[in-house]
Amino acid sequence: MPAAENLINAPEFTVSELSSALRRTVEDAYGHVRVRGEITGFRGAHSSGHCYFALKDENAKIEAVIWKFAHARMRFKPQEGLEVIATGKLTTYPGSSKYQIVIEALEPAGIGALMALMEERKKKLAAEGLFGEARKQLLPWLPEVIGVVTSPTGAVIRDILHRLADRFPRRVLVWPVKVQGDGSAEQIAGAIRGFNALPQAGSIPRPDLLIVARGGGSLEDLWSFNEEIVVRAAADSLIPLISAVGHETDITLIDFAADKRAPTPTAAAEMAVPVRSELFVEVAALARRTFVCWQRGLEGRRNELRATVRALPVSSELLAIPRQRMDAAATALPRGLKANTHAHFRRFAAAAARLTLRVLRGQVAQANHRLTVSGERLSHSLKSLMRRQRDRHAGLATRLKASRLSNAQAQRQIIARDRERTLRLAERARRALLTAMQRLEARVAHSGQLLGALSYRGVLARGFALVRDQQGHAVRAAASVGPGAPLSIEFADGRVAATADADRPAIAPAPAGPAKTAAHEAKPPKRVAKPVDQGSLF
Repeated sequence: MPAAENLINAPEFTVSELSSALRRTVEDAYGHVRVRGEITGFRGAHSSGHCYFALKDENAKIEAVIWKFAHARMRFKPQEGLEVIATGKLTTYPGSSKYQIVIEALEPAGIGALMALMEERKKKLAAEGLFGEARKQLLPWLPEVIGVVTSPTGAVIRDILHRLADRFPRRVLVWPVKVQGDGSAEQIAGAIRGFNALPQAGSIPRPDLLIVARGGGSLEDLWSFNEEIVVRAAADSLIPLISAVGHETDITLIDFAADKRAPTPTAAAEMAVPVRSELFVEVAALARRTFVCWQRGLEGRRNELRATVRALPVSSELLAIPRQRMDAAATALPRGLKANTHAHFRRFAAAAARLTLRVLRGQVAQANHRLTVSGERLSHSLKSLMRRQRDRHAGLATRLKASRLSNAQAQRQIIARDRERTLRLAERARRALLTAMQRLEARVAHSGQLLGALSYRGVLARGFALVRDQQGHAVRAAASVGPGAPLSIEFADGRVAATADADRPAIAPAPAGPAKTAAHEAKPPKRVAKPVDQGSLF
């Protein structure tokens, strides 16, 4: 209470002022800090692109936020449960009266965290089947074009080119990329996809084999080849791919997705092509073996031919029996020809005996009889057909005449009905026109009567007069007529000219109010016009 009494005259703070003062104090005392802790409460980037989570250890927890632009630049992305080292500035959030760290950079807290992240990512990609042996492709035995994805300034590309030149020179296409640091994973994945996107018959030849290579380094240096985008690009490559990242003891995730893993970049070049000198030696050895085999085969066939010739009988023995059969046939040929001629002569004589004049006349008579019978049958059939056609035409004519008469009768009835209907409509139209003319004449007569009743000439006929001035305007008040003014007085039967009295006293103007003139007094009361009887429309 004494402390409160001492501060009774102290200036008060608003909540916003106090929050701003606390924020300045925290930011001035802790500008930029590095905090080590475990990520908790992380559920991915917010719809706005910002990330909200907390860092904790055994005894405390601090809220953390990563703005959208900082998250996009980070090579190492935050994940739930990872132990990290965060670099940023400490500030407060007045909306909930708590302090938080705005993280600008994030890195794993030691090799153990990276290995844990790598193992977790490896299990995830393996579960998707990206490391399966069924996806692996066979390497071409002698590729024409080899694509290399690596840094153009390192010693790796020189080792590969030197080794290829020693073993078997091939055309090499280099896609330069960054092999570590920010953006390196995107460049490596883009290079793999770019090689696969080259057309088969384009100006730049499509490689038959890809080599993704990098020299040795720490796990952090090789981390780009553990990124998910690089592993997926290697697994999706339609061109066979050799992974040659680091030394023999270095393991990255791209090694599991590649079709072949090489312990070093030099070993990748040895896997890509065979040794040309060894091929020459092997080809020469195969040629010698082929020639020796051909000689052995030829000698074996020669020996088989000789054995076959020895096993065959003599040609004279083979032709003896056919020659004997030929001699026997030649001896029997003249006798056979005579017998054949005699048999044909007998058949000819028998046929000639049957072909007499009587037989021919009988056959001609039979043919004439058949022709006569066929003609009679044809004539009878033609008459029957004509008779049936005539009967059919007669029936059709009768039906057509009957249908024509019935149709004419129906048309006459339709015309009669239409004529009666037309006459009825004409009579109704005439009656309606007469009724309309009568109604119009009655309206005209009534209007004339009403006009006569309302005309001023009816007033003049009752004894009143209408006074006009020189311009022909009606004079409604005596005050408007000056001495000696010419006037025109209209009666029912004509007009009379007059002049106003010059020595009559001037009439004082009437007091305010409606002035009543003689003409107004003499004006007859208006008659109430009766409504015109329009009659019924029905």
